[in-house]
Amino acid sequence: MKLAIYPGTFDPITYGHLDVLDRATRIFDRVLIAVAKNEAKKPLFTEEERMALISENIRERPGVEATAFPGLLIEFARERGATAIVRGLRALSDFEYEFQMALMNRRLYPKMETIFLMPHEAHSYTSSRLIKQVNAFGGDISPFVPPNVVRALLTKR
Repeated sequence: MKLAIYPGTFDPITYGHLDVLDRATRIFDRVLIAVAKNEAKKPLFTEEERMALISENIRERPGVEATAFPGLLIEFARERGATAIVRGLRALSDFEYEFQMALMNRRLYPKMETIFLMPHEAHSYTSSRLIKQVNAFGGDISPFVPPNVVRALLTKR
């Protein structure tokens, strides 16, 4: 069974993330959402909150799990027996950073592949950062995130 790791901070998870996840489940037998412990990004939600928001949205998705991970992604993926890392590309601006990361991961562990998936164009301009900004100024975020995320973001205003 082929396992892919879908890493990110998911602060919070968006419909774009879920779209990439659904695309990955059509390619891989199992997909593990790996929630990064990246305090440098100063997440709005705690690791536990992000895991809870994700868990509610993957319940009905067979073959999908979520877990948090510390440290180096490539080591985590190798330990889990993954065959690939899945990354979403929204726009050309994402490509350079993602390409550099993929090449570094390949250098660290040549057997690991990175698969780039594009979300549906309806989600190509959204990001967790933008959604948090729209929410902070009272904008409607419901087209971009699941209902449980809307509720959670409203408590953070």
